Amino acid sequence: MHVDTFRAYCLKKPGVAEDSPFGPEHLVFKVGGKMFALLAFEEIPPTANLKCDPDLALELRDRYEEVRPGYHMNKKHWNTVQIDGAIPQGELTRMVDHSYDLVVKSLPRAERERFVAR
Repeated sequence: MHVDTFRAYCLKKPGVAEDSPFGPEHLVFKVGGKMFALLAFEEIPPTANLKCDPDLALELRDRYEEVRPGYHMNKKHWNTVQIDGAIPQGELTRMVDHSYDLVVKSLPRAERERFVAR
């Protein structure tokens, strides 16, 4: 998946805002003010940090060498994923969806209900 495709996929999700609090070379995608993805698009290869259920995080790390514990993140709940095309696009979009869904589930109920009807 190309970085432009990754960015567009994140931005089309309901309630997503994009920010660059860590500098211009990193894009942060938030829902309800909470981060669900961080794109390091200037790295070679480009990477994204994605929130993940701890058991699934371990499974994905075993399955793909391009998935590692989250760089500068809680390594139990975040993965760093290379988005250079080695991981099938469908799998990568599922990882983004999973991250987004985990963050939406953590929001207060009134706010969460605004984003559930996708």
